Amino acid sequence: MSRLSDLLRQVEGKDSQLAADLRREFDQLRKRRAFGLNFERHVPETVELPGRTVRKGDKVRFLAERGNAPGSVDHRIWLVASIVTEGSGRKAKRVAELVRRDSPEAEIEKASRAVDDLVVVAEFRDPIYPGLKSTGKVERGGDKPFHTVINAENYHALQALLYTHEGKVDAIYIDPPYNTGAKDWKYNNDYVDSDDAYRHSKWLAMMERRLKLAKRLLNPDDSVLIVTIDEKEYLRLGLLLEQEMPSAKIEMVSSIINPKGTGRSGDFARTNEFLFFARFGDCKVGGRPDDSNLGKDVQWATMRRRNLASRRGRKGKGACGPNQFYPIFVDVETGAIIGRGDPLPPDVDRKSVRAPTGAVAVFPVRPDGTEMNWEYRDEAFDKWWPAGYIRANGKKDEPQSYVIQNLANKTRKEIESGIVVVEGKREDGAVIAKYAESSSKNVTTQWDFTSHSAEHGGTGVLKALMPSRRFPYPKSLYAVEDALRAVIQDKTSATVLDFFSGSGTTAHAAMRLNKQDAGRRQCISVTNNEVSADEQKALREKKLRPGDPEWEALGICEYITKPRIEAAITGKTPEGEPIKGDYKFTDEFPMADGFEENVEFFDLTYEAPRPVAHHRSFEAIAPLLWLKAGAQGRRIDKPGDGFDVADTYGLLFDLDAAQDFVAAVTASDTVRMAFIITDDDRGFSSVCAELPAHVEAVRLYESYLTNFVINTGRE
Repeated sequence: MSRLSDLLRQVEGKDSQLAADLRREFDQLRKRRAFGLNFERHVPETVELPGRTVRKGDKVRFLAERGNAPGSVDHRIWLVASIVTEGSGRKAKRVAELVRRDSPEAEIEKASRAVDDLVVVAEFRDPIYPGLKSTGKVERGGDKPFHTVINAENYHALQALLYTHEGKVDAIYIDPPYNTGAKDWKYNNDYVDSDDAYRHSKWLAMMERRLKLAKRLLNPDDSVLIVTIDEKEYLRLGLLLEQEMPSAKIEMVSSIINPKGTGRSGDFARTNEFLFFARFGDCKVGGRPDDSNLGKDVQWATMRRRNLASRRGRKGKGACGPNQFYPIFVDVETGAIIGRGDPLPPDVDRKSVRAPTGAVAVFPVRPDGTEMNWEYRDEAFDKWWPAGYIRANGKKDEPQSYVIQNLANKTRKEIESGIVVVEGKREDGAVIAKYAESSSKNVTTQWDFTSHSAEHGGTGVLKALMPSRRFPYPKSLYAVEDALRAVIQDKTSATVLDFFSGSGTTAHAAMRLNKQDAGRRQCISVTNNEVSADEQKALREKKLRPGDPEWEALGICEYITKPRIEAAITGKTPEGEPIKGDYKFTDEFPMADGFEENVEFFDLTYEAPRPVAHHRSFEAIAPLLWLKAGAQGRRIDKPGDGFDVADTYGLLFDLDAAQDFVAAVTASDTVRMAFIITDDDRGFSSVCAELPAHVEAVRLYESYLTNFVINTGRE
């Protein structure tokens, strides 16, 4: 707009009338508003990386002196021009020579700082080369895939996952900060409070960047993104999802999470939050468990169509086919169906049909005489009546002289799956069936379930797992479980991602689902190691700051997420005591039983591209290759002698060993990926040609380095 104003001023000097006409149109154009979201997209986003080694060429900020708050220090970004060592022996220290990144060339500002007093800064558009460092694991699941927990800034973790999982994630469940203005999230390492004029734009910019990457991770043919939110941002989030994911079917659910309501003087007491479901491709919503039918007889439906759009002879939308109006013959003495007649064309009077001796012809007719249609065509009747799924059930003094009933498609499937058991048949051949297991019922857009209470299913569960530790506003375990069940209950090997994982509820819910159906779902949980505002103040008083072990030990990942997931699997608290209490709803059993699952914990590392390309950072890259191959079985952590083949993937380190490598991969029934380390295009192609068709070949380190050059968030 400013450029247009400059051009208009130039025109005014040459043709004042043309300038006036253009300005009038320009003013009208400026008054228009684009439909959809308008927000400041280019607010720069940076993140500090405490613990990351300072290197030449890094962007850094000054750390506050010990005991001081961050606001007391210069927050400008500097470039590390060089690093020198001053002194010797125990008194030796590394000092960085710094220059201001944005200083005018004629006035370059310089400074020196001890490396220990600097923190590395990554900006939104900076390319990163991530690795993973294992910080522990729990193995109780045999050969099942591993769940993974990654301690990282989530935007960088998403970039890493683009290399390992692009287009392969089945479900993403996230509970992002609700932007309440109560120090619930940071932007550029500062808390965003309610007085910030750009609070909503900062939140939207943060979410948009991550949703763009999340969309690429989802399987476009069948997947779902679930986002929880409250009234602060749900309108903007809905528009953002519509803009970023136009191909998705987006629906919103309202869920009661606090039946008592929050105590807010002068306002409505909020009881609910919202869940957006953005479904891609063939993703369908399933049902939720229903225990109310256990031991009860199945329900029979009336086989006559009810909607007037389904009346006999009607054409157009909703009309039935010509083979759905036919006589069903019922024996007058026994009241049992004995067969059917041929379908009648619309112009044939039903009264012209003659029933067999001792029987009556029953047509689908309403009490007022309106002729309808049957639910089933004639060929479907011929299939389901002999099976005992259609019956006559009572004589009536109406145009339709007998009630004709059928078992719905859902009930028939429940018989096939064993949820409903057929205990016998009536004299007329109709089945007698009861519910032996929990059935399922449709999921509505209004959730009001006791299990979704954040107080009991969230805080209560977390308190049982870790009695001595607290986490604000944890999600109900059972609410997350139900949300995932609705969309991945039939995907027993689904990959689930949560990049705002908080206390780790999503991984816990995935484990619950696995126990219920012997599934092999795996969850990738990403969280940072942020320390709460209150704890930060207390730590600074002890002269501690980010990067110190004592500080990092109280971060969310180390203090809450990792121990919560470990406790859930082992059935023991962080203190080693058996967890007290039972899981409720759907699947009830002692928490102390734990789960037969595997999990490994990682810190995201930041590698330099040159060592990666020269095969000097393999140990940091190795976990990414394992993740890319499915995070199952043995991991190849060190370069082998020529090649190595693990459970699900193989690594060729030396092309001279290609023949033996191909033979080993071919002999395996479980290998699905082959990583080939080479700069030789022809050699790579030659190995690929010899591999089995089902094995995906990946070239290292070209594929890795290219991925992180092109995925730097540039718009």
